[in-house]
Amino acid sequence: MAAVKNGRCVDTTMGLTPTGGLMMGARTGDLDPGVLVHLLRLENQTADWLDDMVSRRSGLLGVSGTSSDMRDLLARQAADPRAAEAVEMFCYQARKWIGALTAALGGLDTLVFSGGIGEHSPEVRARVCAGLGHLGIDLSSADNAANALVISPGIAPFAVRVIPANEELMIARTVFRLIEAPRE
Repeated sequence: MAAVKNGRCVDTTMGLTPTGGLMMGARTGDLDPGVLVHLLRLENQTADWLDDMVSRRSGLLGVSGTSSDMRDLLARQAADPRAAEAVEMFCYQARKWIGALTAALGGLDTLVFSGGIGEHSPEVRARVCAGLGHLGIDLSSADNAANALVISPGIAPFAVRVIPANEELMIARTVFRLIEAPRE
């Protein structure tokens, strides 16, 4: 997640690496450093093992024990307590980070959901936004369910939007800008 003000990123949930911040499909998200020391001692493992654990075998996959795909977890959450726990942990962490990034910005004028989960999961968007009314966040249930581009009601203090990600286009634009930049 990122806090953007006047077109510039002023804060992000990531730390030195993407393993910090918001939990992801297979990455831990924020983690007490003591857990890492404990795991190394308990498992008698190497730094490479630990890197693999926090980068590729944690997050939604690690909590659920079965999948890093939010669609699978949502489909199984009623019958699988670990899938339900993974979904709830993700939504809780996202909600917490929205609060923190709102504080970093000094308030919100737009909340954007993007990327795979943000673009395609009305249930996750609703669960993430639940309890954030004190920040002015409100969703239109019908617009959210329809994956509309604006999912907040017209009377809301600011828009909550769903914006499709186009990472390939952004990479191409960045490369073009770098190629076209004057050389010193």
